[in-house]
Amino acid sequence: METSREDIGIAIRSAFLSKETKQKFSLLALILLSVVLLFIETIEVKPLNYLRSFLKDSIYRGSIVVSLPSKVFKSVMLSVENHMDIYKQNIELRKKKALLEEKIIDPSFLILENEQLRKLLVDQEISSNNIISSRVMIDKQSPYLNSFVINGGRNKKIKNGMVALDGKYFVGRIVDVNFFSSRVLLITDLNSRIPVVIEPKGYHAIMAGNGTPNPILEYLPKNHNIKAGNKVFTSGKEGIFSPGIPIGKIKMVSEKIFLSLFSDINQITFININLENIKKQKK
Repeated sequence: METSREDIGIAIRSAFLSKETKQKFSLLALILLSVVLLFIETIEVKPLNYLRSFLKDSIYRGSIVVSLPSKVFKSVMLSVENHMDIYKQNIELRKKKALLEEKIIDPSFLILENEQLRKLLVDQEISSNNIISSRVMIDKQSPYLNSFVINGGRNKKIKNGMVALDGKYFVGRIVDVNFFSSRVLLITDLNSRIPVVIEPKGYHAIMAGNGTPNPILEYLPKNHNIKAGNKVFTSGKEGIFSPGIPIGKIKMVSEKIFLSLFSDINQITFININLENIKKQKK
C-alpha cells in the first residue's frame, strides 16, 4: 500500500511539472509571435500591405457582425418601451394634431424646404468632382480615442491625410486606408493637432484635441485679443490642408479658451472626403 501511494504522489508531481513547462513554453511562444508581428508591421512590401489591408477589413466587418446581437437586443428593448408608452404618446399626438395640420396647410414651410433642397443640389453640382461621401461603420468614442471607420477606401481613391468633412465643416483627417474601409482621426482625439487661424485679427494657433467635444487652442500670441464667438478656420500652413475650412467658434470658460465645433461629432452618419489634393499627394 505504501509503495502505491508513493507512486501516485510521484505521478501527480510529474503531471504538475509537465504542465508548468508547457505554460512557460506557451508564454515564450506568444512573446516571440508578438515580436515577429511587430517587426512585420514595419515592413513596407506590397504583398504584406495587401495582407494587412485584408485583415483590417475583415476585422472591421467582423466587429459589425459581432455587435449585431447587442444592437438587436437594444432595438427589442426600445420597441417594448415604446409599446408601454404608446397610450401616453397617443394622447400627446392628438393634442398636437391641430398644430401639425396648420403647418402642413401653411405654404411658407414648403417654400422654405424647396429653397433648401435647391441650394443642396447646387452645392453638390459644384463640389461633385472634389467630394465623395462614405457612411460611418464604426464609431470609436472614448476619453482617449476619437475616430470613425468609414466604408470607403482605395476603391474610392481615398488616401492618407485627406480632409474629412461633416457637410462643409472640418471634423478630421484620414489616417489609415484599406481596400474598402478607412479610419478618420477626429479633431477631438488626443493625438489631433491642426494649424488654425482665428478671425478677425488673423491669429495663428494650433487646435489640440483633448478627448472632449471642445478642443483647446495652443501657441496663441501673448497679447491676443480673442473673444467668445470669433470663428476658427484651417490656416493651410505647411500645405497640409486647404485654408479657410470652417471648424468652430471661440468659447470662453473661466478665462480659458476652448473651441465650440460647428459640427456635432456624435450625430454624424456620413463623412465627406475632400479629394482636392490628390495630385499633390501623388507628387
